[in-house]
Amino acid sequence: MIEFLKKILLAVELFFVVLMVHWDKILFLAIVALDQFVKAKIVATMVPGESIPIVQNFFHITYVLNPGAAFGILPNQRIFFLIAGAILIVMATYFYPKIPRKENVLKFGAISLVSGATANLIDRVQSGLVVDFLDFKSWPVFNIADVAIVLGMFVMVYVILFKMDAPQNLKTSAKELES
Repeated sequence: MIEFLKKILLAVELFFVVLMVHWDKILFLAIVALDQFVKAKIVATMVPGESIPIVQNFFHITYVLNPGAAFGILPNQRIFFLIAGAILIVMATYFYPKIPRKENVLKFGAISLVSGATANLIDRVQSGLVVDFLDFKSWPVFNIADVAIVLGMFVMVYVILFKMDAPQNLKTSAKELES
C-alpha cells in the first residue's frame, strides 16, 4: 500500500511539474478544446437561430452562425479573416518566445488571445462561419474564443501600459530629460 501511495504522489508531483513548465501550452490547448467542444455540442443539438433561456430575458444559449468578426462586423470577409488569423499565429509563434520569462501575466494574455483566434480560425476554415452561442440579451451573441480574445487583449494592454518595465534605453532617456 505504501508503494502504491508513493507512486500516486510521484504521479501528482510529475503532473504539477509538467503543468508549471508547460502551463502556457496546456492553457492554449484547453481554451481551443473547450471552445471547439462546446461549439460541436451546439451544432449537434440545436438549429441556427434556436435560443434556450438559461436566465429569462438575461442570458440564453442562442445558436448563431457569424460570417464576420466580433459582433458581426465585416461580414462575409472569409479570406481576410483567414489571412489575418494565419498572420496572427505566425507572429505569435515568432514573438512569444521573446517575452521575458518573468512576464507570466503578459504570456497569459498572449496565449489567451492566440488560442481564441485559433479556435475561431478553425471555424472559418471549416465553414467560413463562426459559431456563436453566448447570448446576454443586451449584447451581441459571442463564444468562448471571443472571451479569450478580449481577455487576452485587455491583459496584454494592461501589462504593457502599467506593469512592464520600460526598456533600459527609455529609462536612460527619461533620466537625461529630467537633468
